[in-house]
Amino acid sequence: MSERSKNSPHLKRGDSPPRFLGAHMSVAGGVDKGLERAISIGCTAVQIFVKNNNQWFGKKLDPEEVQRFRKIQKESAIFVFAHAGYLINLASSNEENYKKSIASILDELNRCEELGIPFLVLHPGSHLGAGREEGLKIVVQSIRKIIAETKGFKVRISLETTAGQGNSLGSKFEDFQYILNEIATPHRLGVCFDTCHSYSAGYDIKSEEGYLATWNEFDKLIGIDNLLAFHLNDSMKEFNSHKDRHEHIGKGSLGTEAFSHLLNDKRFISKPMVLETPKGSDMKEDVINLELLKSLIK
Repeated sequence: MSERSKNSPHLKRGDSPPRFLGAHMSVAGGVDKGLERAISIGCTAVQIFVKNNNQWFGKKLDPEEVQRFRKIQKESAIFVFAHAGYLINLASSNEENYKKSIASILDELNRCEELGIPFLVLHPGSHLGAGREEGLKIVVQSIRKIIAETKGFKVRISLETTAGQGNSLGSKFEDFQYILNEIATPHRLGVCFDTCHSYSAGYDIKSEEGYLATWNEFDKLIGIDNLLAFHLNDSMKEFNSHKDRHEHIGKGSLGTEAFSHLLNDKRFISKPMVLETPKGSDMKEDVINLELLKSLIK
């Protein structure tokens, strides 16, 4: 498509709205340290873990740590959201794993509420061989239970799009449509769109035609209003590979085209976008990736 229609989602040249761009940051030394690291390299958005991501539970947050976190966030106006631990599986058919998953996410939601974090990103889960339909039913059951246990909370659960590797749910927009339709309080839910995952799942966000078709389908099945955030990751693997392998921006099969589409789409200018690409302790890779992303804004 060489010419854009009147319904084009792209920004007009000259528009310069504020952007929430950043990266996932380590919280070694305290959750407030994650914000400090992000701010030190110019991030206006950041994703963190609110406890060790490879443990079911963690020690309680120190009140002074919470106070520092809130102070830094307020003074910097950085957009902060969290990612849930990797052990949690809301689709688990294993009774012990299921109980631990529920308890663990309740712990994390409590931490988010304490910190004033608006949403917690979570993979929908793995059905462990029980089948997609059964897995989705268990996810709905899990979310209903979690919402009932967190009445009055402001924090939302943001279900993340996945690559469809193995038995994982969330590679199809229909999965999110089903979950949202089955939950009586959909305002407690949302979706996080991962570029690597969705491209690997078979959604062509690289070509302009594919990009428009993808978001038309997303809006029809899920609703743009339910989109809370983006993970900006290039893909080591090819389109429709169903492999979850993150790569630096412009270094993978996505190239820079998809990111240019997203960054210049007026529907997403207020959505936080964070990197989840590999990096060292000096975060220079984040700096390079962020500079490239900013250069794509027209």
